[in-house]
Amino acid sequence: MIIVLMGVAGSGKTTVGRLLAANLGWPFWDGDGFHPRTNIEKMQRGIPLTDADRMPWLDALNRLIRDVTGEGRNAVIACSALKRAYRDRLKEGAADVRFVHLRGDAPLVQRRLEARPDHFMKAGMLASQFDALEEPADALIADAAEEPEAIVARIRRAFGLHPPPSS
Repeated sequence: MIIVLMGVAGSGKTTVGRLLAANLGWPFWDGDGFHPRTNIEKMQRGIPLTDADRMPWLDALNRLIRDVTGEGRNAVIACSALKRAYRDRLKEGAADVRFVHLRGDAPLVQRRLEARPDHFMKAGMLASQFDALEEPADALIADAAEEPEAIVARIRRAFGLHPPPSS
């Protein structure tokens, strides 16, 4: 199973993803690390990405997902996946990809973005993320304002996931 934590920047994808992966003993990948350098430079200049900019990034994440599922492994991935077409691209050719939408309101995620000044995604670009967001009909919805531990517990219950036995 691949769990993709999706949502706008600042919704908690990386924080929840790392915690969930550690809890389950699964690997975690942050989708931000798969952006081509040109995308990062564009976002650092405060320029929102276009669909064309995102396609090589989504294709790289899809290759990761197919490789992991092809090996019969599980993983947690943080990726904004704002549009349905992006989510479709991510899961293309892969089995058992589940989305969890970390839904947060604009003031909450704005505060979070302002608190992380070293990230390439600037707070001024948040409006473009909300504009692009197409609410998923097929995702588990979690309130981004909840404590990360509570979100992880909700995901585990919803998907019937249990941590690995301790040795």
